Amino acid sequence: MDYSQEYRRKLKTPEEAVRVVKDGDWIDYGAFHTFPVLLDKALAGRRDELSGVKIRGNLIPFRIEAAECDPSREHFFYNTWHCSAYERKLVERGMCNFIPMLYRNLNAYYKHYLTVNVAMLCATPPDKHGYFNLSCTAGACGGLVQKADIVIIEVNENMPWVCGGAGEVIHISDVDYIVEGEHGPLAEVPPAPATEEDIAIAGHIMPYITDGATLQLGIGGLPDVLGAQIADSDLKDLGMHTELCSNAYLDLAKAGKLTNRKKTYHTGRGLFGLATGTQELYDWIDHNPGLESVQLEVINDPYIISQNDNMISINACVSVDMLGQISSETSGLRQISGTGGQLDFMSGAVISEGGKAFIAMNSTFTDKDGTVYSRIEPYFREGDVITAPRSQAHFIVTEYGAVNLAGRSTWERAEMLISIAHPDFRGMLEQEAEKMGIWRPSNKR
Repeated sequence: MDYSQEYRRKLKTPEEAVRVVKDGDWIDYGAFHTFPVLLDKALAGRRDELSGVKIRGNLIPFRIEAAECDPSREHFFYNTWHCSAYERKLVERGMCNFIPMLYRNLNAYYKHYLTVNVAMLCATPPDKHGYFNLSCTAGACGGLVQKADIVIIEVNENMPWVCGGAGEVIHISDVDYIVEGEHGPLAEVPPAPATEEDIAIAGHIMPYITDGATLQLGIGGLPDVLGAQIADSDLKDLGMHTELCSNAYLDLAKAGKLTNRKKTYHTGRGLFGLATGTQELYDWIDHNPGLESVQLEVINDPYIISQNDNMISINACVSVDMLGQISSETSGLRQISGTGGQLDFMSGAVISEGGKAFIAMNSTFTDKDGTVYSRIEPYFREGDVITAPRSQAHFIVTEYGAVNLAGRSTWERAEMLISIAHPDFRGMLEQEAEKMGIWRPSNKR
């Protein structure tokens, strides 16, 4: 069929398309690369005509004009599911609110609880069958598209086309308006510089990865370093089942390590929900039939994750207390990121046959005044959000080693965690553990 006539009929300027927004509406922007730059700018242009418009975003690294143009938030009230570095600054400026969630529940929130008056998001140009592709963040967009009263697609010709099983495309018949305009190259996230701590942490995790393991890697320096170490190792036939497809997986594929042959869930296919990295990564995922974009309620489902034998989950955190509680999204009252899929993959990996869940962090951090603090704390401060409860804690890793807290009592946990804390803080932690009644000085013998 020829959809060109329908395409032309629905084609509008950004300014025309955003005329559908009314006072008090709920607007949803696409996540990361699907953020609609042209529509956002046009909506900001209507600031003085509108009031009480609520906007939800997700991991948006770009300047959000509708938020920036209205610091008082009288006209536009911006919220995010997961803070990017840019959105974190908006939160600190009082111009953004965080929405707590588990990523596996994101689409269910839309389906059962939320109102979406207008969805605005970027997509590829349509194919000959009339389908737009939601590209790198398809896994996070299905719910808002299905719930929206009005869907506006902003066409970005630079986005890769991802293969998938469901939810990665939207048909032109389900789109109300189409917007075109100039877009620059996709924002790249280059490999993070390797630190000595990252190299040491990766080295402590490497012995636990076996041939045929399926990997979930988070974002940042550690996954990139670990990917490089695996690429240089003798490991083979690794698989990918991950919320985020990053540069590390490209390194594994180029080294011939990522074959997905031994995966026990969707054998032969690398599965992911979101993708971000270099242009080379975007070129790799473009029309790649060996990779499959999957909705987050599937990719992050602990039961489905557990169907991958030897599932290895590796994520980062902000701090851990001596009881084994894990904080990965705040520092005190300061919002840093979000829960994302960390708890999903921790839960799924540990019930996988041969699976393991790792939480990694540097042993210390330095504040802006130059004061050094331990990331292993006696107990959390007021305002710290617990991302994973102590009952879910398994492997904790710093540059000083890896310990497995599963099945361990409070005094055993204290000993183990102190053993991988920075040496300068171990004495203090021992004293605090003794005050807490969780210290048995057997490791001093």
